[in-house]
Amino acid sequence: MDKLKKVVIVGAGELAMIAYEYFTFDSSYEVVGFAVERDHMENVTLYDLPIVPFEEIQEHFPASQFEAFVAIPASQLNRLRTRLYLAVKELGYVCATYISSRAFVWRNVKVGENCFIFEDNTVQPFVEIGNNVILWSGNHIGHRTVIEDNCFLSSHVVVSGYCRIGNSSFLGVNSTFNDHVTVARDCIVASGALVSKSLKEPERIYYGAPAKEMPKKSSFSVKL
Repeated sequence: MDKLKKVVIVGAGELAMIAYEYFTFDSSYEVVGFAVERDHMENVTLYDLPIVPFEEIQEHFPASQFEAFVAIPASQLNRLRTRLYLAVKELGYVCATYISSRAFVWRNVKVGENCFIFEDNTVQPFVEIGNNVILWSGNHIGHRTVIEDNCFLSSHVVVSGYCRIGNSSFLGVNSTFNDHVTVARDCIVASGALVSKSLKEPERIYYGAPAKEMPKKSSFSVKL
């Protein structure tokens, strides 16, 4: 595959290494280096490419010549990835989106910036996926559903048609969402949960079948 664009990856952990693999072997992007906040730098190279302080990213990889991808998982209920994504945008970068060649994404699906859609995702017609969203392997996103900004969907999540998943929410492995349900912002839906009606309270943890709220525990109390 011809390498038509150059991208710097923000991060140097496991997701950054995974992103390097996918961008390198299944995209038109060439990865040119990595950027990490100075206080968290442990090495100066990765895959024989430079790791530079995030505070100096413009000096090494100016936004006029390079795109960026923020490769941070669901840490702090997606807040860490979101903070760095917004910082990158403030510096003027276009953020790359990766869609696996082994994903099925219908022609009129709308996908935002800094998204990463792994293999075996099925994304049906008229779906809208916001900015800074990660869809790990093997999910089904039904027609007319909206995934708002900064969400993280783990593996084998089934989201039926006409759903709306609120900003910065985390959907656990094998969770299932019936047609026409909504999930409030900043929610965690636990692995294996069955959501048959809308989850209206934000910053909550929902679990079980049917899904119910975990009492007296905020979603921000969970280490993701």
